[in-house]
Order: sequence, then C-alpha cells, then structure tokens
Amino acid sequence: MAIVRYINNPIITRHDVKPSRNDFEVIGVFNPGAVMFDGEYILLLRVAEKPVNDDPSYHVVCYYDEAKNNIEFIRIKKDHNKVYDPRVINHENGNYLTSISHFRIARSKDGYNFTIDDKPTIKPSNIYEAYGIEDARITEIDGVYYINYCSASSLGITTSLALTKDFINFKKEGIIFCPDNKDVAIFPEKINGKYYALHRPSCSNFGKPEMWIAESPDLLCWGNHRKLAGLRDNSWDSGRIGAGAVPFRTLYGWVEIYHGATVDDRYYLGVMLLDLNKPWVVLARSETPLVTPEAPYESEGFLGNVVFSCGVVAEGENIKLYYGAADESVACIDLKLSDILENINISV
Repeated sequence: MAIVRYINNPIITRHDVKPSRNDFEVIGVFNPGAVMFDGEYILLLRVAEKPVNDDPSYHVVCYYDEAKNNIEFIRIKKDHNKVYDPRVINHENGNYLTSISHFRIARSKDGYNFTIDDKPTIKPSNIYEAYGIEDARITEIDGVYYINYCSASSLGITTSLALTKDFINFKKEGIIFCPDNKDVAIFPEKINGKYYALHRPSCSNFGKPEMWIAESPDLLCWGNHRKLAGLRDNSWDSGRIGAGAVPFRTLYGWVEIYHGATVDDRYYLGVMLLDLNKPWVVLARSETPLVTPEAPYESEGFLGNVVFSCGVVAEGENIKLYYGAADESVACIDLKLSDILENINISV
C-alpha cells in the first residue's frame, strides 16, 4: 500500500497566515475541511490565535463577548509549580482555552500550493462560540455547501451548521447537536429519503468516546441516534475514535476516513467501509492504521503525535487527504482508492 506524503509537506504553516488583528499571533493552522469548487481546491482552515503576551508571569486568554460584540481578555497569574495543558487553562472562575479559532479560506488550482485569504471567513459570533469555532467539515448537496463545525464555550462543545453557495456569503443555521458532541460528518446525499451524519457524543462515567450515527429529514433536526463503532482494546484506536472527513461513495460502500487515538493520546487515521443503503452497518474496518504520525511535522509540534483529518477530495481513483499535523500545520497525502481498500482487506 502506497502512502505518499506530499514532498513539500506541510503545505500550510502558521507562518503563512496573517493574524486577524495586530495584538494576536497565529499559533496553529490545521484540521481543514476540503472540497472542490469552481475548478479550485478549497480548504476551510482552522486558524488558532492567541493574544500577544510579553509578560511571562501571566497567561492571557480571550473569548468572544456577544453582548459587547468584542473579544475580551483575561490575565491569569501563572503558578510556576504547575504543569499546564497547552490547550486549556484551569481557573477558579472556569476553564479557558489558550487560543481562539476562526475559519479562513485557502484556494489552489493544483491542490498543493494555496493562496490564503488575509481575513477570517467565519468568526465566533454568539455565546455558543465564545471560545472559538473548530474543525469544519464541508458537505456538498445539490449545489449547497453545508459546513458543520464545533462551537466551544463555557456552555460546552456543540456542533453548529453554516451554509454557502459561493464561499463568499455564509449563513449560520445554529446548533444541530447539543453539548457535548463533536466529530460530525454529514453524508453527501440522501439515503432512502433521509440525511445521515456521523457524530461522537460526550462520554459520561459509563460511556466511551465512540462513533454514532443519526438521521434527519432536513439537516437541522437529528434523531434515531445509534452507536456505529466502538473502541478496540490494545489497538491504535483504544482511547477514542471519531469521524474524520466527510464519507464518500464508492462501488463497495461509503468510505469514511476516521481518527483513532490510543489511551496515551497518540492519534492515527484509519478506514471504515459502511453499507451504501444501511450506513449504520460497518462492512470493514482498519486493523492497522492507514496513516501513522511519523514525519517530524506530525510527531513534533503544538500537540505532537497527531494526524487528524476533516477533509478529503475524492476524484475517481485519486484521493487527496488533507489533515492537521501536530495541531500546528496542514499536510497532504495522495492516495489511490485501491490503497484505501487494501487497508481494509478489500480487493479491487
């Protein structure tokens, strides 16, 4: 099986993206949604920024305040005896993210060399998005591009939906999955008269972070939730799993490239094959990962040993897999459909 990383990976780094404001710095650009539109490859990048901070004795975090329609800042004194998570600051008034994310469009004719917009495309704009918007997936249905994404706030992690027909004008439709829920991927067509989406509900004291499937009559109201696939002990997906890119149709079934992590948070990418007419039926699943974090830009970075995909462009036999590397940059892998099917032991 040939896994061909693009020779000039990573294709986009934080140094390629202009901050959205003068007092911010970009700390990561990763986990893009991907689609072909008007003859171009479109990536909807997650751009993570944090306030510029020249005082090492403080953390400076920020959030969107809907009442003020403004980004507000909070200074938190550091405890130098404490080991901090690079993503979260625990404070007596609650938890805050160390960065705030928005979406930025990147365009390319060849799928490798991208021009990135100078300004944000979609920004946090309500109380459910106060800590940022993350990890967009793009599903095209009848000329409309449905963008679902994670919204983070003190109220929890929800999944929201936005629409566009031209990647210029966007309409937010609000929350489609309540907290805590993420890793949503909407199938690109109706199946037996219904829309379907993969998702991952929050795990309680009894549950585990596993993949579920839901159905909808209108892409807004979702029900008939069912568990799709679970964790596997002593495997590369023993810690958590979730949908990655939007599923795409093949003669053999729906191909879903999903992420899995070990109990010590090493992330991989694998494959599930779902029945074309009964997408809640798993026909095959990777025993060994499709993609392992092994390149330097995957194993080292803001959060090392992470490969995480939200975007695939499938053009017949040729597949471009776009993924976040170490929560810091965007990389690309060229695949053949036969390579993907070989990973799940299906002969073409």
